[in-house]
Amino acid sequence: MEVIGKIKLIGDVQTFGANGFQKREMVVTTDDQYPQMINIEFHQDKTDLLNNYKVGQDVKVSINLRGREWINPQGEARYFNSIVGWRVENLSQAAASNNLPPVDQFQPASKVSDEEPDDLPF
Repeated sequence: MEVIGKIKLIGDVQTFGANGFQKREMVVTTDDQYPQMINIEFHQDKTDLLNNYKVGQDVKVSINLRGREWINPQGEARYFNSIVGWRVENLSQAAASNNLPPVDQFQPASKVSDEEPDDLPF
């Protein structure tokens, strides 16, 4: 699955437990009729993917939905979902690379006259 939008926040790397589990969060605001602020987690070595991004950039984030069950001390089951990112694409950069060069960089055509035959079918 993918989330497309503008980066609202990039958090710091957080470390948990004796094993040193690392997590970093990014919030992406979608460009929908009713914009959503989607919190996406990046785990372990994927936390480094956010190093080259800044707030305000347009991105496409590839995600997985994760769900888990937790049994509380009273024996009741609780369910939690998380959105985990595994790839980030900079859409601002992609859009810029698709643009044509400015018109003034093109050479004008030579020897063009109105007397040439017009053989176009339309």
